Amino acid sequence: MSEHVKESTPGTRAAPRPARTWLPFGAPPLSGPRLYCFPSAGASAASFAPWRRFAPGGVTVCPVQPPGRAERFREPPYDRSDALVDDLAHALRDQFTGTYALYGHSLGALVAFELARRLRRAGATPPVHLFVSGRAAPHLPDVRRPLRDLPADDLIRAVAGLGGTPEEVLRASDVMELLLPLLRADLTVNETYAYRDEPPLDVPLTVFGGRRDPRADEAEILAWESLTSAAFQVRTFPGGHFFINERAEELMEVMTRLLRA
Repeated sequence: MSEHVKESTPGTRAAPRPARTWLPFGAPPLSGPRLYCFPSAGASAASFAPWRRFAPGGVTVCPVQPPGRAERFREPPYDRSDALVDDLAHALRDQFTGTYALYGHSLGALVAFELARRLRRAGATPPVHLFVSGRAAPHLPDVRRPLRDLPADDLIRAVAGLGGTPEEVLRASDVMELLLPLLRADLTVNETYAYRDEPPLDVPLTVFGGRRDPRADEAEILAWESLTSAAFQVRTFPGGHFFINERAEELMEVMTRLLRA
């Protein structure tokens, strides 16, 4: 089914899209526990599709689809975190009730964290747990080289160095020509983010990390602790930035157990 998409110029946004647009696998039953998953820069909801089979009965894994990718490729991607989080909170407002948790990897970790704070400001039902991976704590200064404005070849090399993207995709010039504008927009969200001081979340927080992740070292992972007044734990695994690809079943076991608890 085709859908008309309003064109936007840089710096402007179309009206927030309905919940079904953000949830490409369908709206879950609100009576059961749900895990909403937010992808990393350049990735789509499909990156979490295999995770759904690891969820135990009664738990629904809900991959979230930001604009600019997959079936939303005609929509301009966000390049600022505030607009992204505000539109998410509005479009999915009816989803955030009952027993649910938020999980995000890398850029998605930032989105999940800021969404939890946005929901608190709105007086919404908070998540029962916040899970993040592959990102330094957001209140820390970003000490890494910005990637968003790198020449195409340099950006592709930087992406290749992180792993997680198939070699055949990186070598396909036509595919990368389509992917790079989205990737730059996502990187801009991450690299222009400015932390605003708020009280710690009263939500249990679990951080997953790769022991060789160049984007989040041990100290940067442990620093998440100050952002919650509730239970906090860190779990590290062998691997680099995309350690989650090899550890999906283990991560799901931890997250669904804590979600149902």
